[in-house]
This record gives sequence, structure tokens and C-alpha cells, in this order.
Amino acid sequence: MDYRERITIDPRICHGKPVVRGLRYPVETLLELMSAGMTIDEILADYEDLEREDLLAVLAYATRLSQVKRTEPIRG
Repeated sequence: MDYRERITIDPRICHGKPVVRGLRYPVETLLELMSAGMTIDEILADYEDLEREDLLAVLAYATRLSQVKRTEPIRG
């Protein structure tokens, strides 16, 4: 799957944050739901206009963003 078919960035929608198909569901929000333990099926039940492929595209997008050559440790 090519996440670029489902993840869109438009400065007029959600201040240019990546969203799913222009539906105003930020990738960030959906990742937060999944990292909090919600399953794909639970998210789909709560957001009926989303599709399973949308959430898989969100994960693929996050994977692509994490593919960097080098990272520095976060210091608090």
C-alpha cells in the first residue's frame, strides 16, 4: 500500500498537519489512539467514515517518518 494515496497535507485543513483523505482526522490523533491501546476495530467503530486501509496508511506513514539515518538521544 502506498500511504501517499490516503495521507494528505493541505495548509487549509488542520493547519497543514497530515490527515487521512482530507477528512480532518490528523495522523497524530490516530497514532495516539493506537498507542493508547485502541485496536483498529475499536477506532473504526468510533469513526465510521474511516477505513481499515486508512489506519494502515497512518502506520505506514509513521514508519516512513521514523526511517532516519541517525538520531540523537533525547535529554530531559
